[in-house]
Amino acid sequence: MASLSKAGTALAALREDLAGDVFAPGDAGYDEARTVFNAMIDRRPAVIAQCADEDDVVRAVRFGRELDLNIAVRGGGHSVAGMALNDNGLVVDLRRMHGVTVHPGAEAVRVEGGATMSHLDRATQPYGLATTGGRASTTGVGGFVLGGGSGWLDRWCGLAVDNLLGVELVTADGERTHASADENPDLFWALHGGGGNFGVATALTLKLHELPEFAIALLLYRPEAGREVVRTFRDVIESGPVEAGGGVLYLTAPPEDFVPPHLVGSLVCVALLTYAGSEEDLRKVAEPLLALPHEAEIVGGMPYADVQCMIDDPPGMRNYWSAEYLTGAPDDFVDVFCALAQNMPVPTGTQHVLFPLGGAVADGPAEYPVPYRDSPWVVHPFGIWADPADDQRCIPWVHDVRGHVRPWATGAVYLNFIGDEGADRVRAGLGPENTDRLAALKRRWDPDNVFRFNHNIRPA
Repeated sequence: MASLSKAGTALAALREDLAGDVFAPGDAGYDEARTVFNAMIDRRPAVIAQCADEDDVVRAVRFGRELDLNIAVRGGGHSVAGMALNDNGLVVDLRRMHGVTVHPGAEAVRVEGGATMSHLDRATQPYGLATTGGRASTTGVGGFVLGGGSGWLDRWCGLAVDNLLGVELVTADGERTHASADENPDLFWALHGGGGNFGVATALTLKLHELPEFAIALLLYRPEAGREVVRTFRDVIESGPVEAGGGVLYLTAPPEDFVPPHLVGSLVCVALLTYAGSEEDLRKVAEPLLALPHEAEIVGGMPYADVQCMIDDPPGMRNYWSAEYLTGAPDDFVDVFCALAQNMPVPTGTQHVLFPLGGAVADGPAEYPVPYRDSPWVVHPFGIWADPADDQRCIPWVHDVRGHVRPWATGAVYLNFIGDEGADRVRAGLGPENTDRLAALKRRWDPDNVFRFNHNIRPA
């Protein structure tokens, strides 16, 4: 740590030089600048640099290195594990860098490192183009993509990293570099799942796909019908086209217009079938689900960018997530999955989710560090609640779900779905052989482990 006089001089220079804003404790706006999506996270950085452009990122990283400050990087989205903040260190905050440039002729898009899915999807929608994004409009593009990237479109057009064409980075030395299949290919490989370990991603270029129509079937069932609903959803996906995706879940029925008043605040089972195509084709695929007795439905064509907003969770809630990737979803698993819903904390925002993979996910490039690619299903216990007193209900329930579905688990995991669960889970999220190669690349690109506030890969 630098002397107080040196630190004061450097901070004054950073305030002067940065095109964006700089916050330190005591500054107006500091508390707002350090607030993240997950209300369980309460950290107090020494400096928050809200960067306006890549030059600002370079200045901020060099400032942090000069003062020997721990450096955390905040992208555009959730940081549920709190890794976008630290105590007494520097936060490089990219949220002001959210520009999106669509190149429709090339079917590609350049997205700045602080953009959210809403920025991306709203920019590509007018062209009838899209790419795999997170399942909420508030997800940050950078962390989502570099962590692998699973969403409503992945069965149809692959994981987000399968659509990654290039990354613009600021390295641990405060230098600019670029990674693509032709330039720094080893680094480019590492960015296909290795997260923020190798630098600050100031922009990403992604492949786009023609998506002139999109449709959904959102069906609400009583919880006692859950086993039949989950099995039917499984069969629809496994026998259907790759254009079909979505998820089946249990949740507390929200006070929405389409929800019958007598169900609001109680446990319900929901099937969300998404379709990269027309309503007419969706209805053919969804027919078995529509035939089951249900309490409410929304069926029809809807812009993809609007669907991305449908299950946005509000900021300021308490969040604890995890996941297990599965070898399959046989009937005995379905029985266990549905039984676990009976102990789910209700009423809270908590969700008990089963997502399908397969399709283009399974068929994608095998060489990337995404070892969950061949799992056809994933269980995602998604704890979200408001009252700190519910910590003792919600967190143990998430662990309980993981424990009970483990007989069907592959051991691999998508790191964006989990918080800080230790080094073994990071290794499970990258694959053992991949982890060793990534550690060697970390030694080359970040030997001092400057970028450690993440699912960390230690230099080796």
